[in-house]
Amino acid sequence: MLEIEIDGKQVQVNDGSTVMDAAVVAGAYIPHFCYHKKLSIAASCRMCLVQVEKAPKPLPACATPVTNGMKVWTHSEQAVKAQKGVMEFLLINHPLDCPICDQGGECQLQDLAVGYGSSASRYQEEKRVVFNKNLGALVSTDMTRCINCTRCVRFTTEIAGEMEMGQAFRGEHAEIMPFIERTIDTELSGNIIDLCPVGALTSKPFRFAARTWELSRRKSVSPHDALGANLIVQTKHDTVKRVLPLENEELNECWLSDKDRFSYEALASEQRLTTPMIKQGGQWKAVDWQVALEFAATGLRGIAKDHGAAALGALASPHSTVEELYLLQKLMRGLGSENVDFRLRQADFRADGKRAGAPWLGMPVAGVADLNRLLVIGSFLRKDAPLLAQRVRQAAKKGLHVSAVGPNAEEWLIPVRNRALVAPSAMVATLAQVVVALAREKGAEVSPALLGKLPDTVADEALAIAQSLASGRKVAVWLGSLAAHHGRASELQMLAQEIARLTAGSFGFIGEAANSVGGYLAGAVPGADGLDAAAMIEQPRKAYVVLGAEPDLDFANPAATMAAMSSAQLVVGLSAFDSPALRAVADVLLPIAPFSETSGTFVNCEGRAQSFTAVARPLGDVRPGWKVLRVLGNLLSLEGFGYDDSEAVRAQALPADLAAALDNGIEGVVVSSASAAANALERVADVPIYFADALVRRAPSLQKTRDAAAPVARIAPATLAALGLAAGQKIRVVQGGGGAELTVQADAGLAAGCVRVAAAHSSTAALGAMSGELSVERV
Repeated sequence: MLEIEIDGKQVQVNDGSTVMDAAVVAGAYIPHFCYHKKLSIAASCRMCLVQVEKAPKPLPACATPVTNGMKVWTHSEQAVKAQKGVMEFLLINHPLDCPICDQGGECQLQDLAVGYGSSASRYQEEKRVVFNKNLGALVSTDMTRCINCTRCVRFTTEIAGEMEMGQAFRGEHAEIMPFIERTIDTELSGNIIDLCPVGALTSKPFRFAARTWELSRRKSVSPHDALGANLIVQTKHDTVKRVLPLENEELNECWLSDKDRFSYEALASEQRLTTPMIKQGGQWKAVDWQVALEFAATGLRGIAKDHGAAALGALASPHSTVEELYLLQKLMRGLGSENVDFRLRQADFRADGKRAGAPWLGMPVAGVADLNRLLVIGSFLRKDAPLLAQRVRQAAKKGLHVSAVGPNAEEWLIPVRNRALVAPSAMVATLAQVVVALAREKGAEVSPALLGKLPDTVADEALAIAQSLASGRKVAVWLGSLAAHHGRASELQMLAQEIARLTAGSFGFIGEAANSVGGYLAGAVPGADGLDAAAMIEQPRKAYVVLGAEPDLDFANPAATMAAMSSAQLVVGLSAFDSPALRAVADVLLPIAPFSETSGTFVNCEGRAQSFTAVARPLGDVRPGWKVLRVLGNLLSLEGFGYDDSEAVRAQALPADLAAALDNGIEGVVVSSASAAANALERVADVPIYFADALVRRAPSLQKTRDAAAPVARIAPATLAALGLAAGQKIRVVQGGGGAELTVQADAGLAAGCVRVAAAHSSTAALGAMSGELSVERV
């Protein structure tokens, strides 16, 4: 620890701290523009000049290291004169257009100009003009306002991981710009809006929509990925106008992914379902709530009476709140049915009844910084969990060795030290080889459950991964969404558990949705006699209750789901959005509130329960989902549905000791050495970041980005040549009795013998399951 005196106040700081760090500890404010606590030091704006004892001239606080006994004055005559001089230079070319600037009212330059600027400018010459740049659909530019602080440049390089922006030219000709003819395509691009201290980079969807002082601010939680980023939702007249990050160092830090930031546009979509509707004679008719709920209750009661309670099934989106999931399963069990599930894209359910608790990440999100070895199995990490990937990226800079197993090797912008690029059918065998090699490296015995199930030979890639993990002190093994959706997911989990045991590390699931953990805790999984999500589709039920899911986009096998629901006597759809697929299969549609218009709870991947309240009044006749289910339970005369608020539901839904309910332990799953048929093409199905849920699918700006491009069929160059195909050709992909016409694209980051075709999109909804064999033919 070093001692420093700032404005007469003695403070102690860590060795290696800067004067700016010490000022934060001392509570002294130093004006700045280019400095940001999460970015490297540029010292380019010079606004933070301070007086330091024995220094011949003012020094930049952000770049001056603390020495023991140093004396600093942040507001002395010399310091203030230097700061005012810098401000005068910054304002020389800056346009005086605060009234029409979208940053007005929340502009750092505007604020500091009040304290450090002059009432008149001595600069009489012509001001420079900088042409605007095209940064894509999300970020708007007014580059004449730019003060060249380089925050945006450092963010894209250091945090987002891709050098997409830079500074060209010198002196007063310096300009911030993207690379030639390129937009900013990172999934974290919106953060440069928050970072920009002036009005040079602003939100394109929010542009000129409202002034900051007109907005009400409410805290909320992201309803998208499993991280559960904390939000500040800003509203005007009960309309969500903007979403900003709420700083939480343990989760999202001060960042947001673009999915979290811009999906609010969908809340005002024309596809919002605002009135209860019933299908009569093939025609949809708007009705009041009483009629719609009685129709649903009468239908469910009648089918349970005529065909038995087992004829009922409930399928819920993992983006639903804990309260909604809890009441849905309580409703089904009250009717006598154990057929309830929220794992709509899962294929392997052999682990049900063999788990020790609810599957989770196995460690705190903030603990990523402490890891020095990480094995990621079957994951599209960067797009599935952008902010978790960002944490891994920062840890990798400090020595974390990342290894990966799976059929995909797209650019994570993270150095992957060892990779086993194998087809989905070979993932189990590859992990088994890692276990064998790891046991040899550690001189340990494998678990009795795996004896006789492991191979004798080990491939070089598996050996390299094992050696890397064996040399680690703090090890984690993560299973991604591809592993969770895999046809042998439970075997992958057994092997991941063994790898974690041999390395004395942790293992867990990244999770695909806001309540991938909460669904288990709420009991929205089938009981001993119940059917899982896949079985409810394979063995069609007479009636379905569908909560927050779209049958053609949110299921492992959309074509089979549509067929099963079309054959049902009754489908009750609870949804915030209308869709042709829902109208095709449903008999009654009940409009429920999205996250912004209801209260509820999400349990993120680290097992943290985060509750939120409504930030706006419900649109039209929309009602919170938990209230709809509560009233439905009352109409069915079921016990235990007398809740007054969502807090009462939550108190029953979540266990008192949440941490004790989280456990990735699994036993009793048989690991086999079976593999796919030789020469068979295998499907690799990702869920693209902007197709993942109903909100992002309806956000216009997100749908204009590169990540929202229509799916193509990606094939490794060698496999492409073996099939006699060329990149750019049109082909027909056939799977499960359905087909899709797609353009072929060569992808060197894909395992041989695989075809990568995205799910959750209308163009591929006719295909079969997300994993399995398929065939291709020329069109």
